Amino acid sequence: MLNDQVLLQSFTLFFALLNPFLLSIYLLDLITDLKTPVFTGVLARASLISGVVFWLFAWGGEAIFTNYLQVSFASFQLFGGIIFLMIGIRFVFTGVDAIRATRGPPEHLAGSVAMPFLIGPGTVSAAVVIGSRHDAAISGLVIFGTLALTMTLVVALKLAHDYVKERNARLIDRYMEVVGRISALLIGTIAVEMIMVGGGSWWREISSKL
Repeated sequence: MLNDQVLLQSFTLFFALLNPFLLSIYLLDLITDLKTPVFTGVLARASLISGVVFWLFAWGGEAIFTNYLQVSFASFQLFGGIIFLMIGIRFVFTGVDAIRATRGPPEHLAGSVAMPFLIGPGTVSAAVVIGSRHDAAISGLVIFGTLALTMTLVVALKLAHDYVKERNARLIDRYMEVVGRISALLIGTIAVEMIMVGGGSWWREISSKL
């Protein structure tokens, strides 16, 4: 019973951080521009890339940063926060086009979805926690299962968008633009929080060495 409860907690933690509804906001440009089969393929490849990275962190823990990469996890948090802050600021002024401009060539779409929107300080931290709770096989099951559910819900949101847009295209386009700009406030807030948390961790690390 305890194992089942811990498993559910791990799944809930990872699902909450992936957040398919927030992810759909990050992917507004792809939801608007791509056909459903292409969109689904991009998400599948991004999920595979992200799942492998998450599983490696679940298996290796934060030691991957400290022992192999020779950097602190706080630095990763700070850099991730700066990236999101830049995206949030551009989102405020240009809307969906802000993220569209950062995607790069179409063949690189899966990578641009995986990082930074799936692979970030929060989700990497969650992968480390999951790895500390479960063995490698169970950790992989939680990670890839949660990714599969998240991507299924995002595709469902894409289908709902396309269905409604066929009936009232102008209204949906205007709605998506407004939602995109409002979501910039949320993106910026998350970015500032990431920077504050990373900065606090970095300061504690420096203070402990003095």
